Amino acid sequence: MIKKSLSVLALTLALTLMIGGTADAVTVEKVTSKSGVTAWLVRDHSNPIISMRFAFRGGAALDPKGKGGLANMVASSLDEGAGDIDSKAFQAKLEDLVITLRFNAGRDTFSGQLNTLVTNKDTAFDLLRLALTKPRFDAEPVQRIRSQIQAGLRQETEDPGAIARKTLMQTLFPGHAYARPANGTPESVAAITRNDLSAFTTRRLARNNLVIGVVGDIKKDDLARLLDTVFGGLPATAVAWEVPDVKPQSAGSIKIIEKAIPQSVIVFAQKGLKRKDPEFYAAYVMNHVLGGGGFTSRLYSNIREKRGLVYSVYSGLHPMNHAGLIVGGAGTANERVGETIRVLKREWSKMAKDGMTAAELKDAKTYLTGSYPLRFTSSGSIASMLVGIQLDNLGIDYMDRRNGLIEQVTLADVNRVAAKYLKQDRLSFVIVGKPNGVKATP
Repeated sequence: MIKKSLSVLALTLALTLMIGGTADAVTVEKVTSKSGVTAWLVRDHSNPIISMRFAFRGGAALDPKGKGGLANMVASSLDEGAGDIDSKAFQAKLEDLVITLRFNAGRDTFSGQLNTLVTNKDTAFDLLRLALTKPRFDAEPVQRIRSQIQAGLRQETEDPGAIARKTLMQTLFPGHAYARPANGTPESVAAITRNDLSAFTTRRLARNNLVIGVVGDIKKDDLARLLDTVFGGLPATAVAWEVPDVKPQSAGSIKIIEKAIPQSVIVFAQKGLKRKDPEFYAAYVMNHVLGGGGFTSRLYSNIREKRGLVYSVYSGLHPMNHAGLIVGGAGTANERVGETIRVLKREWSKMAKDGMTAAELKDAKTYLTGSYPLRFTSSGSIASMLVGIQLDNLGIDYMDRRNGLIEQVTLADVNRVAAKYLKQDRLSFVIVGKPNGVKATP
């Protein structure tokens, strides 16, 4: 027990302290295995750990109708036994060797992470191989996972934030896969069979839709060998799929879901940009000033600080593979909901009409470029960035170019994008609570 505790402490400290440099200090190398599996690698030999992040394109949006939550259930079950190792023994190995192995299902991707001490890397990577290629999906752990997911879904029916977010997506994307919650419904989760879980792994987990990021104490040749070990046995290609692009139905609607709580939860959204849009960086800078800059944003200053209307308020860009949104949220007492929405719309319109000032642009650029190195403080965060950059096709030199792309944004760029995209009459709101001063639209 003492040995295990010391190992946990060693891994925790290593993950925290491993990389403290800036983007300029990070060298990204491309590694290709004999079977053609490619990964991006950042080598750091100062600490004896390896962090891997990986993602398969195609996520919960591909769940079959009536089987919503399938990708999420697979993600929750892959580490519950594989090959000749049952669930209890598999989890015991992970714990004894201080190996972190997790999977996650988003709307557009199915992803995973592996953290291990170098001394345990062969075992860690082999466990990942088994999970991806030979998952057991035994009856007991599958039913246990199903019950846990269903319990979480029942709890979400009482969670105002979860209710608001799900309702907003259903409002924006009626009839589209994005309207379905990634974790499914109690009924759809109940309908998922072991055959469904197995079919997901054989149809979706393949080498042609895979991206990998690795950070840590490992040589290129050693990583190439391990890439073949883990991923070489996957199918060469995933079953073809298609999710149609969709425009959000942001028609200025207001939906109210009455719930007997003293504070209302407000979420809102309108059409935004995809990540590949050439105007994305101008929109990113614009949103920082509008509602993404925390205590310095206009929404926070004018709604929270000056008027004391809300406990929190924010906006953000939400690019997905097949749609782009500008989203936001606020929390306030029921009696202040109406005024909160009126002021929020006024700030939305003001930014669209008048734009931002040169001083605001300068401050935004200073913050956005200066804070970028803070993302490079752990191996896991860097590995995640490597995966995200590949998924968005930004190029292996993106970390070196990113701040330059922010610096190139002009005041004219920002104000043009604000006028083009910020439409207060197109904002769709969902409010959960018993709000005053606002009425639902038909």
